[in-house]
Amino acid sequence: MALDRRLDVLAVCGVGMGTSLMLKMTAEDALNSLGVDARVENTDIGSARGMSPDVVIGQGMHTSELEDLAPVVITVSDFLDKDGLVEQLRERLSAQGWLA
Repeated sequence: MALDRRLDVLAVCGVGMGTSLMLKMTAEDALNSLGVDARVENTDIGSARGMSPDVVIGQGMHTSELEDLAPVVITVSDFLDKDGLVEQLRERLSAQGWLA
């Protein structure tokens, strides 16, 4: 069963500006490719801790601190690798039953 609402996604980096903004744009493209209705927000790791997203995407140094923040936490090493992110999102969202 696909998710019946907009997915809340956080693109996280240390400061919440440059890297997370690049990751936000890549995530938006990847989610659009999958046909997923999502709201993607970029933020810093400190602000992320006070949020309740469905998905967190970021570097390993940050996602390791946020493992319990969201049902899906995805670690990336290349912020511009849309195809790699599409595959990770497809796998993880399908496992949650959020992708038809």
